Amino acid sequence: MVQNSDSCCSTGEQSTDLESSLKARPGFISSAKATMHCLTGCTIGEVLGLMIGVSAGFTPFYTIALAVFLAFAIGFAMAIYSVQASEGLGLLAAFRAVWLGEVISMGIMEFVMNVVDYSVGGMQSGSIFTGVFWLGIGLAIPAGFLAAWPVNYWLLSKEIKNCCH
Repeated sequence: MVQNSDSCCSTGEQSTDLESSLKARPGFISSAKATMHCLTGCTIGEVLGLMIGVSAGFTPFYTIALAVFLAFAIGFAMAIYSVQASEGLGLLAAFRAVWLGEVISMGIMEFVMNVVDYSVGGMQSGSIFTGVFWLGIGLAIPAGFLAAWPVNYWLLSKEIKNCCH
């Protein structure tokens, strides 16, 4: 099982009583950190894809396709780079180490983020300069985190994902 004390996951600081009780649950804090890392890459790609799609007048289908493609590309690049830097692996070995956990985590995150954004009307707003465009993104990001967090908890507990990526 992946431990919370992994050097890439620990803060190196003294734990408070609350932190100690949370760390007693295997993977709770590690899964939050792994989810935040995944969310960072997904959000960069998602927002970039939405901005391009909406600005270019793409239909929601093509806007979603572009946003998901960019989210996966940037998310994978960040995960691979992180594993290469922390474990000294080559590109192919790093890809093998992260692919399954990233596909599952990013897939859930992207599905939820796009459903929320579409439901709010952000990607149909017609312009990135409208409040509804940014409201959609603003609601989609935490929804994606909340959907992927238990998935990452499970992935870490089954050692399918490493907290470093």
